Amino acid sequence: MYQNEELYIAHSDKRICMNGKMANRHGLIAGATGTGKTVTLQVIAETFSQAGVPCFMADMKGDLSGISQAGQMSGFIEKRKDEFEVPNPEFEACPVRFFDVFGKQGHPLRMKICDMDAVLLSRMLELNDTQAGVLNIAMKIAADKKAENDNDPAWDIIDTKDLRMLLNYVGEHAKEFTNQYGNIASQSVGAIQRSLLALETQGGDKFFGEPALDVTELMAKKGGKGIMNVLAADELFTKPKLYSSFLFCLLNQIYNRLPEVGDLPLPKLIFFFDEAHTLFADASAAVLESVERIVRLIRSKGVGIYFITQNPADIPDNILGQLGNRVQHALRAFTPKDQKGVKAAAQTFRENPAFKTEDAIQNLGTGEALVSFLDEKGAPQIVEQAKILFPLSQIGAITPEQRTQAIQNSDIYGEYEKAKDRESIYETLLAQQEAEAKAKEEAAAAKEAEKQAAIEAKEKEKAEKEAARQKEKDEKEKEREAKKKRSTIMKIITFLGIPTIIRGIVRSFITGGKKRR
Repeated sequence: MYQNEELYIAHSDKRICMNGKMANRHGLIAGATGTGKTVTLQVIAETFSQAGVPCFMADMKGDLSGISQAGQMSGFIEKRKDEFEVPNPEFEACPVRFFDVFGKQGHPLRMKICDMDAVLLSRMLELNDTQAGVLNIAMKIAADKKAENDNDPAWDIIDTKDLRMLLNYVGEHAKEFTNQYGNIASQSVGAIQRSLLALETQGGDKFFGEPALDVTELMAKKGGKGIMNVLAADELFTKPKLYSSFLFCLLNQIYNRLPEVGDLPLPKLIFFFDEAHTLFADASAAVLESVERIVRLIRSKGVGIYFITQNPADIPDNILGQLGNRVQHALRAFTPKDQKGVKAAAQTFRENPAFKTEDAIQNLGTGEALVSFLDEKGAPQIVEQAKILFPLSQIGAITPEQRTQAIQNSDIYGEYEKAKDRESIYETLLAQQEAEAKAKEEAAAAKEAEKQAAIEAKEKEKAEKEAARQKEKDEKEKEREAKKKRSTIMKIITFLGIPTIIRGIVRSFITGGKKRR
């Protein structure tokens, strides 16, 4: 709870408060199942809300939805309130917005594919390195085309149909792009298409589209309190890689959108990443590098990331080392591997001479934890064995009716509910495809017409030659007939004994005045 400008989180023999200036140095909430991690998350989140710091969190089982309702006195709270120096707790709800990528239990939460990191999209599609390279090329081609066209949004890759059309385009024009971008194997394009189909079958197509979430909406306040942005993740978490990739893509967008602010008295946003082990399990070197970069740099933008997982060993050392504010609930050591994990977890704390950290971790009760926050200089404080405060909001899930009412009363209700399908790269490439097809059709028609004209000209020439030959033949035949006729007449004249002078006149008449040769 936020009291006297202090982020009061836990109590031992004294109040244990988080330093607001150091809250952006990230944190870790760890512990075995059933040890109280979710309630700890709720306590920390509502404390930030009371201080005016908005939060984003994934709700794995619906329990965190209770943060939207005021809590009530219980036997547990009655027992602890005086110990915690809160004799008259003022139960209150936090302002909440519910989100759901499937649009069932909250405002639809979408993002545009072109706003995603290609590395994380490749992980979401479970691509190998070669296929990821081709996907990266395709997205780079789209970005370059957009730049060439004055950043025309008609070249945006918004949803899965856009990406599918882009892959078809890149595959069909692979030879044109090889020199500039590298080899584009048709097998890789086909494999990406199959992975995209599998994602759509799992409902992943609902992740992408418009209106996409404006991440600055996550930093809203209401009545001086930070709004709690709660993502219903029970269905999403059935696909762990999709869950973790989607959340980190959202975090990546936040990083890209926000300006540098340095260390503030309080963070601008706290991002709780529950079931954090899913982000790192089977992650490629490129993914781990991307996560480490964001964790290292995003704090300068006033954002703190708090990972929630069972064992600190779930998180790579180079990232674990950047998580300054820690709450460690009980760990169980049933196997040698478990014992090794307990020892490793104990070694991450600054030792308290009053107890042995390794033993304490195994003997903590529900709601108890080892707590170490950063001091004003950024150094870890000595670990304390403490009890986590009770939340002032409701512990446990709310009813469907309460959720519906909260959604409909939200100040952004109606802003994201209806999906839009504007002109994007699908329509752009479809128009280009149709134009190319029309141009090919016209070229083929022109070529066919030219071919037909050539055939007709050839046939005409052939006919003219045939006609000339026929004319010559006819003239020769006519000449032979005339000659034959003259010969017959002259024979008759000679036979009849007609005088020579008359025969000459007749000959001249029938030969047209031509002399005999």
